[in-house]
Amino acid sequence: MLYEFKLPDLGEGITEGTVVKWAVAPGADVTEHQIILEIETDKAIVEVPSPRRGKVVRLNKEEGGSVAVGETLVTLEVEGAVAEPKVEAAAAPMQEAGSVVGRLPAQESAFATPKARGLARTLNVELSLVKGTGPSGIITDSDVRAYKNASPAQAPDKGVVQTGKRPASAAGQIVRIPVKGVRKAIAKNLLATLRSAVSVTGMDEADVTELWALREREQKAAKERGIHLTFLPFFMKAVQHALVFHPLLNGSMSEDGSEIIVKKFYNIGVAVDTPDGLMVSVVKETDKKTILEIAGELQELSAKAKERKITLDELKGSTFTISNYGSYGGTFATPVINYPDIAILGTGKIVDRPWIYEGRMSIRKILHLSLTFDHRALDGSEAAKFLTRVVQYLEDPARIFIESA
Repeated sequence: MLYEFKLPDLGEGITEGTVVKWAVAPGADVTEHQIILEIETDKAIVEVPSPRRGKVVRLNKEEGGSVAVGETLVTLEVEGAVAEPKVEAAAAPMQEAGSVVGRLPAQESAFATPKARGLARTLNVELSLVKGTGPSGIITDSDVRAYKNASPAQAPDKGVVQTGKRPASAAGQIVRIPVKGVRKAIAKNLLATLRSAVSVTGMDEADVTELWALREREQKAAKERGIHLTFLPFFMKAVQHALVFHPLLNGSMSEDGSEIIVKKFYNIGVAVDTPDGLMVSVVKETDKKTILEIAGELQELSAKAKERKITLDELKGSTFTISNYGSYGGTFATPVINYPDIAILGTGKIVDRPWIYEGRMSIRKILHLSLTFDHRALDGSEAAKFLTRVVQYLEDPARIFIESA
């Protein structure tokens, strides 16, 4: 008999995904729990196992196509009768292969055949603009071709240079880029922060000349252990120590804004730039780790994020976040809070500046800092005191080690 395997509820509020890669083809025999495809959601890339043993009759979604929870992924020919699985619970265990943060509500997708969807992508046609003539109004490949061959005034191409008469609404060529995956998750988090937080940014500068010299001295020892020592582990340790004295910044607000949830552990999130977009990897319990241990973990998390092998657990649970845009040449910024955290510290590039040091003018290494915080949780005075303490740790890095457990 035929068995339709539908996309189960993956948890974490996920309502849809994109087919990344099929590992089987029509006619192939599959065993129970054999991996048959990879699906990318705005939470993770997951490997989906077959819930039954049988033969693949039909792949109902093409690679690159979207699929909502409850939609049929693959049709199998199996022996014996099978009960229809409930959409509310996962039909089989899934193995995480990579993760991102956040989700957005599922968007209503066009009613089209897989062949029409593939052709639409090839011809750069927006399916939502195509009228279906197939059974029940489904869009066929013929409908896509007819739309593409229509005059520019009737069906302007959405992604290539227009020829002939320019549409009245266009000033020039445009390119439409779908928002999905990591970028979609980023959009969700930014909107959540905008809707729920009252963000204010304070700025300061730190003379990190001594920290610069310390890192230079210790780079060789770190390299011998296979670790590339950057300034970020020092920033994280300075933040963690400052949070001990200013706990209101280490936590989140309740959804209704009636409570400040102060956390007694220190999980520092770090924004990592990847080819797919920004991810926030989290170093857990930074108060219990040395500078070198944090550096090694950061190195590993960064590599896994860029290779899309990072796990969901490694991307959640932050209590405070750091965005090191200085590594890309940025100076000052107003970083957006990583919802639901209360605050985020932005660290700019370190520059040589004339500076009054011990009563004399000299050239010093100056770091620019920006602290964005939720004004509902604390006042500007508390935020300024926190940032001042961070500056003190960075200007005198010996204090970081003296005060470490």
